[in-house]
Parts: sequence; structure tokens; C-alpha cells
Amino acid sequence: MNLLQGSDEYFPALIDAIMHAKLEIRLETYIFDFNEGSLSVAQALENAAKKGVCVYVLVDGVGTPSIPLGWQIRWQSSGVKFKVFDPVGPGALWFPSRWRRLHRKLCVIDQVIGFCGGINILDDHYNPHTQSLMPESRLDFAVQIIGYCVNDILKEMQRTWYRLDLVQELRQTGLVGTVKGMISKNNFVLNYQNVKHQLTKKRFKRRSLSRHCSLVLRDNVLHRNSIANAYIKAIDRSRVDICIASAFFLPQDKMVDSLINAAKRGVSVTLLLQGHYEFVLPYRAARQIYGKLLEAGVKIVEYQLTYLHAKVACVDNTWSTVGSSNLDPLSLLLAREANLVIKDVVFNRQLKDQLSKAISIGGVFVDKAKYCNRSVSDRFLDKLSFWLMKLAIFISGKHYQIY
Repeated sequence: MNLLQGSDEYFPALIDAIMHAKLEIRLETYIFDFNEGSLSVAQALENAAKKGVCVYVLVDGVGTPSIPLGWQIRWQSSGVKFKVFDPVGPGALWFPSRWRRLHRKLCVIDQVIGFCGGINILDDHYNPHTQSLMPESRLDFAVQIIGYCVNDILKEMQRTWYRLDLVQELRQTGLVGTVKGMISKNNFVLNYQNVKHQLTKKRFKRRSLSRHCSLVLRDNVLHRNSIANAYIKAIDRSRVDICIASAFFLPQDKMVDSLINAAKRGVSVTLLLQGHYEFVLPYRAARQIYGKLLEAGVKIVEYQLTYLHAKVACVDNTWSTVGSSNLDPLSLLLAREANLVIKDVVFNRQLKDQLSKAISIGGVFVDKAKYCNRSVSDRFLDKLSFWLMKLAIFISGKHYQIY
């Protein structure tokens, strides 16, 4: 189990695993950018497909509106299979039903090696808004794992891909042709899994059982509150310290209450949030709830060095989570997300050390007195942004109670 910080560590590990793939590569990402370091990932996938490896790439239709034509041709020629999840046209995002995005960042290679985290296939030194390199890379994390938890990731990725296949085939061949095609595909998958299970069972059994690692999903059917509940459960059981880093932060009042109660019972609670922000609305909306947290003794740190994109947490000396889910309405209410919850002392310490380093280098603690005495214009913009977020939640038709 390896903690990876930023694309500088994630891309080399991912490319190395892709280069050594023998059977299959499955990759899901919200953003697949085709500039700077991410090009090496695109090329590695192309090369793997040329060697006969089955390569499946799924991107989101908002995060990746289109794959460049040149790369579409290259991938198709080499055999890379790629899909766009819920592609959107002009004006489509005016409809709340289209806000349900695929925000997961997952990869499974040969049913043995898995990756999960918050890092897109986007060079963390590259700013897509200005199309230029940044002096400091985004702060973000991913995990590389080996073991039985990889099977859970694989099954979820397979289900998503085949659901998209089902929709496509229904449109093209009708119900009868679709059923026949899916039966054939499912038989292939079962045979493939049986063979791989026999090949990997003895080699990886001991390592996989040495740490507790579980996949926690969020979707709009069976796992609506799984990630939020995992956070709340860990916070409520905390005894020593909590450190949460979230790029976008506007959790339900139940989670805010848990953080406040933890601080009141003597737990050291630290929130690492955006200071150098990409989008002003969620940044301002989050600041509206700072007061309640600061009053309870929660320490809030705004990361000013560069963009914060991390979605991680450490609780006490064992519990950690790394994944794609922010603690905000888009992630906890609408998007498809994936986090790993890891109960391991060594991993917890590694992640906590990285967060402590980030706070010391690029963090600015929010002063309670200065926050309470901020200008009238700042108060107005914070409150306006907060109510605009509440309005968006209301329009979505979902229930998400925030202060």
C-alpha cells in the first residue's frame, strides 16, 4: 500500500503498472487532460493496447467534454476502448438531472494492482484555465494498493462499464439483441475472474489481510450516504485528533455537529481548506460556516501556496481515508464517488505527516477575531454564496440540510 502525493508520484507509479500489464487495464477519471505529463499516461495506455492488453477508459462528460480527435484516432487504432459518461451539450447543465457526474478516480490493472484517490489524469503543475504551468503543483493524493480490495474496485468499474454498454446496445439493437450480448459478455467476465483468482490467490492473500482496507462508494441508488456516514462514524469515535483536507467544504449539519462535538470533548480538530481557490462561490459559501466551527475550537487552515485538490482525512492513529469525494453537496449529494477507508497505523502516520508538512509550508490559520471582524462586503459575499448554494440544492430536488 503506497501513499502517492500529486501527479509527480502518481503518474510514474501508474505508468509503471500499465507498462507491466498482461491482461487488462481499467481506468476511470473525471478529467483526462492531454497536456504536459498526462500525455505520458495516454501514450502508456496506447502502447499497452498495442501489446494486446484489453484497455478500458471511462471519462466524465463535464470533466472531459471531448477527447482530442488525434487521440481518438490513435486509441481506436491501437485498440483502446473509451467511453464518455453522460456527455453534455450546450445548456445541458441547466437541468439538475445532468449534475450527477462521474467524479471517481480509479484504476485496476490485471485484477491485482489498484489505484484510488483524488488525482485526475491532469498534470498537477498544469493550470487548464490559463493553459500554463504553475510554480507549485496542486496538493492531492492517491493510494496504490495490492490485495482483495482491488476486486471490489474492479467489480464496481465493470458494473459501470456494462451499464453504459447496456444503454448503448438498447438504443442500437433493441431489447432482445441487448440481452443476448450481455449474457455473452457476463460469461466471459466470470471465466476471466475465476482464472485470475486462481493465479493471484496464494500470492497476495497474506499481504491483503495484513491491513484493513475497504472501498466506500457514493451513488444515487444503493450508496447515497455511505461516504458521509463513514466520516461521521470516525469523527464520533475520535479521542485524540482529526485532520481533514477537503478542496470543497460544505458538509451537512450532522457532520458539522460531529466536528463541533469532537472539539468540545477535547479532540484536536484541524480542517485544511482552500485558500488559493479556483471557484469563488464554493469558497465563499464555506466561509459562512467558519464561525460555528471556530467558536467550538476547531482549527481552520486555508492552504494558500497553490490549489488544494485533496480529499483525505486522518482520525486518531489508525483511521484514514483517501478518495475523490469532497465534503460538499456536489460530492455527497449528486456525484459518483469512491474513497478507500484504511485502518493502518503506518499509513495513517504517513498521511498525517504529509498534511502537517502542507500546513506548515502553505497553510494560514484562520484567526477567530479577524474572521468575526471581517468587512461588511466579505460578510455579504459569504452569505450570498451560501444561499446560492442552498438554492442550487433546492433546485436539484435533493434533501441536504446545512446550517
